[in-house]
Amino acid sequence: MRISDALPLAVVLVLALGACEAPGEADADEPTGAAFVTLLGDDTLAVEQFMYAPSGRIEADVVLRTPRTTRRTYALDATLEDGLRTFEGTVYDSTGRPARRDRATVEGDSLVLEGDGETRRIAADGAVAPFLDMIHWPFEAVLRQVYASGADSATVHLFTGRGTMPFVVRRLAPDSMTIQHPFRGTMGVRVDETGRLLRLDAGQTTRKLVVTRVPAVDLDALEARFAAADAAGRSFGALSGRGEARATVDGATLTVDYGVPMKRGREIFGALVPFGEVWRTGANRATHFTTDRALTLGGLAVPPGEYTLYTIPEAGGGTLIVNRQTGQGGTTYNQEQDLGRVPMQIQDLTEPVEAFTIGVEDTAEGGALVLQWDRTAFRVPFTVE
Repeated sequence: MRISDALPLAVVLVLALGACEAPGEADADEPTGAAFVTLLGDDTLAVEQFMYAPSGRIEADVVLRTPRTTRRTYALDATLEDGLRTFEGTVYDSTGRPARRDRATVEGDSLVLEGDGETRRIAADGAVAPFLDMIHWPFEAVLRQVYASGADSATVHLFTGRGTMPFVVRRLAPDSMTIQHPFRGTMGVRVDETGRLLRLDAGQTTRKLVVTRVPAVDLDALEARFAAADAAGRSFGALSGRGEARATVDGATLTVDYGVPMKRGREIFGALVPFGEVWRTGANRATHFTTDRALTLGGLAVPPGEYTLYTIPEAGGGTLIVNRQTGQGGTTYNQEQDLGRVPMQIQDLTEPVEAFTIGVEDTAEGGALVLQWDRTAFRVPFTVE
């Protein structure tokens, strides 16, 4: 669902079944809950509905849209006193049948994980909840725990299928907290007087999504709507797939392998991608560039081989960085490995480009690397030696 079709939050509110209780309104013996809507740009990425029981059990029902719509249910048994006891998660196929089940049980200082026909045992490391990528109800459980403790900061371990991950939670003000992901960055969170998540902004992380608390929703209706969009060829798709440009210019074979983030209604250069800062020039794995012939790229001598490309976009053009290090993620940049830096030419595009694209063009003078996204193109000419 896109804002151009209908405002996501407005749709959720229209489908609302009722408002979540304000602190103190619910009976202590009654379960309480709410819903989260997660947006990436103007696209709805996920809708979660969850319920707390006085026993410490949390049950969640989730519709996740990437790469196609799936329904998922979760149940977590934990208490502030004893920590995690059990966790169960189920992913359903398009017919509503369970396609995958996962279970985690604490046994002593170990966490026993069952799923996909395997049983694995990892160190529990004090894990309190699962880390479910793009799903945020476990974050609220963590926020409430830290808020209730009165601590200004705490390191909380969430578990995955491979081990545990340390998240640092900090209280900045009575209504403001942060959650620091181990490698994606820090998310800002607005909370109520009990630590419940009202809004999460991951704009300073590599995910750049926004989570908002809303009244309870009709997940069946939303799932049907999203599934219909899938069937019509308008699925959410991968968050950032991979693209490849391959061309032969004056006898040289050039290849660029890069991540493909989507615009999704966002302002890009100077906003999502800040001016004056090193950008990984795509998404996920670093952008890799290979040539089998020596080049002069924007005035820089580039011997045959494989490199990674970074950029520093500016309003007037910016800089292309050719780096010798390869195989790394896009957020890993070692300036000491730079082969060199060259200026980029900037060009305004008449129509916005939804998917970030890198191309190799054949020109009268030789060739050019061309980066396009939104309404901006950056060009760096080259010649084959």
